[in-house]
Amino acid sequence: MWKHHQKLERHSLLLVIGILVVVAIGGLVEISPLFYLESTIEKVDGIRPYTPLELEGRDVYIREGCYVCHSQMIRPLRDEVERYGHYSLAAESMYDHPFQWGSKRTGPDLARVGGKYSDGWQVDHLTNPRAVVPESVMPPYAFLAKKDLDYRDIADKLRAQRTVGVPYTDAMITNAVTDLETQADPFAPGGTALKKRYGPKVNQRDFDGQPDKISDMDALIAYLQMLGTTVDFTTYKADAGENLR
Repeated sequence: MWKHHQKLERHSLLLVIGILVVVAIGGLVEISPLFYLESTIEKVDGIRPYTPLELEGRDVYIREGCYVCHSQMIRPLRDEVERYGHYSLAAESMYDHPFQWGSKRTGPDLARVGGKYSDGWQVDHLTNPRAVVPESVMPPYAFLAKKDLDYRDIADKLRAQRTVGVPYTDAMITNAVTDLETQADPFAPGGTALKKRYGPKVNQRDFDGQPDKISDMDALIAYLQMLGTTVDFTTYKADAGENLR
């Protein structure tokens, strides 16, 4: 065949037809499995929807453009895994709309940042990044601690998320405000109900060190502190057909 390639090169119509045939074959190979696979994402124990406070924190994260400098995708490469931890699973971002994989890393990847640092460290870092990381080029976000979190429409946000496939139940939506306020208060009586709805690993505490208010800082830190903590990788076993990010 390679001896006859000049025929294709000299006849544009034949070349176009050849390109269409090759693209069609490749498209069938890529697309046809989607018609018989129930899901391209494996089921992983521990994966859950965001709590109302974490969802609000995620919105703050997006609003402030954190995704521009931080990715949330650890690739299955040796240097990445050694630095950040287990490579990212597709299931870990199945409830992200939109996902936060990112496109560059001015700062480190945040896919496994949950629990790596204390709440106090996170507050200091967001308030004045260079106080804890001298070489940081991150701008300060001290104003987040002064701004009261506006969560009046949190039930509507959960309802909207449910329309795109996030499994928020009627009980989660009805109790959205209560669950948000409970998570930010370690002494709130609704902790048991909160963890029954979202799982025992949910962090319930005052995140920003200001127990008299719920701030944007509370929400953002609650979000950061759960990243990468839902899957127990000490017991995790990948399926043969596991899909990576």
